[in-house]
Amino acid sequence: MALARATSGLAYPERFYTAAAYAGFDGSPTNSSVSSKFSNDVALLLYALYQQATIGPCNIPKPRGWSPVELSKWRSWNELGNMVSTEAMRLFLKILEEEDPGWYSRASNFTPEPVVDVEMNLSKVDLVTENGNTYPEVKTIPAENGNLSEIQDLEVVSEGSGAVGVYDQWVAPPVSGTCPKARYEHGAAVIDDKMYIFGGNHNGRYLSDLQILDLKSWIWTKIEVKAGAETSPATASPCAGHTLIAWEGKKLLSIGGHTKDPLETMQVKVFDLQTGSWSTLKTYGKPPASRGGQSVTLVGTSLVIFGGQDAKRSLLNDLHILDFETMTWDKVETLGVPPSPRSDHAAAVHAERYLLIFGGGSLAMCFNDLHVLDLQTMEWSRPIQQGEIPSPRAGHAGATVGENWFVVGGGDNKSGVSQTVVLNMSTLVWSIVTTVQGRVPLASEGLSLVFSSYNGEDIMVSFGGYNGWYSNEVNVLKPSHKSTLQSKMTGTPVPDSVSVVHNATNPIRDMESEFEMDQEGKIREIILDSEPMVKEVEETSERLLSALKAEKDELESSLSNEKLQTLQLKQELTDTENLNSDLYKELQSLQGRLTAEQSRCFKLEVDVAELRQKLQTMETLQKELEILQRQKAVSEQAALSAKQRHSSSRVWGWIAGTPSNQNIDDT
Repeated sequence: MALARATSGLAYPERFYTAAAYAGFDGSPTNSSVSSKFSNDVALLLYALYQQATIGPCNIPKPRGWSPVELSKWRSWNELGNMVSTEAMRLFLKILEEEDPGWYSRASNFTPEPVVDVEMNLSKVDLVTENGNTYPEVKTIPAENGNLSEIQDLEVVSEGSGAVGVYDQWVAPPVSGTCPKARYEHGAAVIDDKMYIFGGNHNGRYLSDLQILDLKSWIWTKIEVKAGAETSPATASPCAGHTLIAWEGKKLLSIGGHTKDPLETMQVKVFDLQTGSWSTLKTYGKPPASRGGQSVTLVGTSLVIFGGQDAKRSLLNDLHILDFETMTWDKVETLGVPPSPRSDHAAAVHAERYLLIFGGGSLAMCFNDLHVLDLQTMEWSRPIQQGEIPSPRAGHAGATVGENWFVVGGGDNKSGVSQTVVLNMSTLVWSIVTTVQGRVPLASEGLSLVFSSYNGEDIMVSFGGYNGWYSNEVNVLKPSHKSTLQSKMTGTPVPDSVSVVHNATNPIRDMESEFEMDQEGKIREIILDSEPMVKEVEETSERLLSALKAEKDELESSLSNEKLQTLQLKQELTDTENLNSDLYKELQSLQGRLTAEQSRCFKLEVDVAELRQKLQTMETLQKELEILQRQKAVSEQAALSAKQRHSSSRVWGWIAGTPSNQNIDDT
């Protein structure tokens, strides 16, 4: 279960018995001293897994209810059903490392019980002892897909003290300097004949160191990371299950990975070799959910991310692309049937058009299926594999040399994969390059594999891995010209979903290989007999070249149209931005004028209110004035009437007689 194994890796018996002794188990089914180190739930689970790994499925009678401890232990064990012992060992190690990450460094006083592994004949393996543990010594085996009697395949290339070794075999170069801490699920990339190693997992702890191996001098050095800008971190977060990619010849990209405190979305960290500092790549669009164990492939100016396992350990099979020209994420909707959700698979790109996905694991099994995505049509297909089809595996590593894809390592829940295989991506034919013996880093999961050159020759460099022990070993394979060819061709046609541009050259290479082994007379006979085939191949090649030229012209024309449309869109975007800027300025001006008008309107409203108040006051005064005028008129009328009465009385008085002076005065 490569995806769920997290920090435990392949469950090998030696490490399991060391862990069991450390946890407090002495082999007795009733031993429960483990509970003193862990919580009750964890102790019960460890007990059940230990019983399942050492005894098998629970077949003892159910204890009586009055013994709750024994009943709980029986239930925990019984619920495991028919789980195989290796899976129980793996889960035991996984849980122990999650609960107590530093257990292995404190377990030096516990000696694991000797274990007989039916899958490995120890009588044929030289054992070495290190730190009190005994394990097989690293060995190499000649290639299986060629005639080993040929001088060229066995020729050792002498290069002084720095000799890499023989062709098509893994050898350990004479490294020096301070070796990095042993690890797996790290990232590796090559820039200027230097292999960079970042992060990884050791004993359940994530790492964040950055190491360099000079592939010319084979000297290890550690990079002292400098603080970058104010917003840039001094170091990248410790992580494992990420991908390290060389970018622009002077930068390293660390994509994704599992961390202690995962974020919601995937981040891309950038290490600048010139400044020696980390930073976070600023991207746009909607990035993928955070994950580890995904595949990241550089195709032209884009990163293609597939699958992986998110922070909740859910498996994924989505596809995302990061365009470096626009720094924009895009989740791609594909056609066809995609690979099932998986993690710890390998990916490669062929002819800058076809994305190949091989192997990986789910929560229950490992795969050896091959899927191809046409990056132009975005359609998945599952072509027919040919040749020596590899066994199921997860946690393996791959690297490409031309049209050949080399795959090494991985595990299948039982043991590490010992074969190094190569796939011709044009013909989809697998062949075996070499096989290793014993529990060596090359037969482990979580190792890294990079392609480089050494003294003008191509080499594959492997580092680290986990197969019961964490490794920090370096191994090198120098592929010969034969490893770029495939085993015997079958009559099965190559699927249309993969390019067959170079297929026509394979018969010629096969004949050349036969010519080197046969005598001169036989060579001449083969040449004469093969003239019709050569002629047919040449005609086929010419037709293919013509078709390719026509397709190239069509693609160039399409590319020119796309570039023209892009320029037009950029110009329209510029015009739109300018228009938007002018409209924004006009809007700001109108907003200022509107504010001034609103202020003047408010003042007018205040004046109107004051005038209305004055008008009401005037109306009141007008009414009071009218009342006073009426009162005045009434008073004047009354006075006039009184005056008239008085005048009348004087007349009558005069008529009656002269009024007295007093009356006159009173009047």
